[in-house]
Amino acid sequence: MRVIAGKFRGKKLIAPRDGSRDVRPTADRVKEAVFNVLAPYLQDAVVLDLFAGTGSLGIEALSRGSRNACFCDSSNSSIEMIKENIKALGLEEESRIFAGDYSRGLARIRERVDIIFIDAPYFLCDYGAVLRRIADSGVAADGCILVLERDKKEGSYELPQNMASIKTRKYGNTEVDFIEVRDKDRSRTYEL
Repeated sequence: MRVIAGKFRGKKLIAPRDGSRDVRPTADRVKEAVFNVLAPYLQDAVVLDLFAGTGSLGIEALSRGSRNACFCDSSNSSIEMIKENIKALGLEEESRIFAGDYSRGLARIRERVDIIFIDAPYFLCDYGAVLRRIADSGVAADGCILVLERDKKEGSYELPQNMASIKTRKYGNTEVDFIEVRDKDRSRTYEL
């Protein structure tokens, strides 16, 4: 597993050592495609890597010009991998790590974020509940882009009232939904 582009292009990241099925890093080809879509919105953005695993999505965003990244995961081994990857790249100043489930992590974040990566374990997540919690938490800035990665065989989910689907892309068995958080008075128009 590596950083695809930007300041840390080609740098290797620590991945699960034990072949654990609890952490499923985003495939490089999916990550590259997602970040190509997000490219115009990454510069100086604040990002949240929810269900962070190895932290590769947040680190990729930092490599490509995002200002800060928050990482949240409930697994102690994932938190250790994130810390090691951040330290190896010297990204301690730009990074905040929250140990605990996504709901607890959202409650602890104090800044408004521009991009949220939702890459939960496939078939084990209630995406509607996660999106409602994000909506209720107030961490998403107006125009925030949510990037929800899931298996294409997983069922549908309901979007909260302040969210709208922008686009869905399929990469093999992986489906990526791009969702916009909209302020009640206005919305940002994306060319994804």
